[in-house]
Amino acid sequence: MSFTSRRTFLKASGAAVAAACAGAGRLAAAPLRLPIGLQLYSVRELLPKDFDGTLRKLRAAGYTEVEAAGYYNRTAAEFRHAMDQAGLRCISTHHPLSDLRPRLDELIEYGHNLGLDYIISPSPVRRDPQAKGPLTLDDWRWVAGELNRIGEKVKAAGMTFGYHNHGPEFGNEGGVVFYDELLRLTDPKLVVFEMDCGWVFAAGRNPVDYLSKMPQRFPLLHVKDMVRGATGQFHSTVMGRGGMDYRPILRAATGLKHYFIEQEEFDIDPIEALRLDADYMRKLDV
Repeated sequence: MSFTSRRTFLKASGAAVAAACAGAGRLAAAPLRLPIGLQLYSVRELLPKDFDGTLRKLRAAGYTEVEAAGYYNRTAAEFRHAMDQAGLRCISTHHPLSDLRPRLDELIEYGHNLGLDYIISPSPVRRDPQAKGPLTLDDWRWVAGELNRIGEKVKAAGMTFGYHNHGPEFGNEGGVVFYDELLRLTDPKLVVFEMDCGWVFAAGRNPVDYLSKMPQRFPLLHVKDMVRGATGQFHSTVMGRGGMDYRPILRAATGLKHYFIEQEEFDIDPIEALRLDADYMRKLDV
């Protein structure tokens, strides 16, 4: 999802509480042998209407893992039970930094009770909440410190903390790319990165450049296909119908443990589109 819409959505939801070659030493000879995951933001309009039924449809469409984007006013026990009943496992969740900072202990406890492996932040905040405009380099450096601080507490609770990119991370100041600075200043023992390959592509960057240099920093990926609209803006589309080639990306992602399909816009029935997405990734020869 877009940087702004994800932040808005997560806050509004009221959260309840593969190497570049196939060498013998390659840890994941075929990344697509991993379970097919889905970021539940993809079905944000369906879950409030039929939470349990939508989860069952996702399982029937080929998904076995999910990443949460809001808890829909359910307790951790209720959310976990719904996942179990549908045959899904919730691996990860998203919380914007603006929620994590004031509610960290609460959200860590919820995630622990839900059985999460990862807690991910998909949006930063300014150091000065009164400041206007895009984040500055100093803001991003401060964010890196906050990620380390939160990562230490999440690790102590038995989970892993990470950061998820959109587009603003690939801006720069004085030639310093903000995303590069986050990678440099965060402690690999405390903070991992969930690369949203679609938004890296939309920002004019190549995911392979990052994955090939430091694959161990990226145990999680968001996979989506992107197409440029009439206004010049990029939009997500059914996998295989846009401009992205995931073969080199997945070959470079040798540290990959989980990936989550995310489709943000639909021009056909969402469940059918997500079934096509899952089929595409299942059949993709890398």
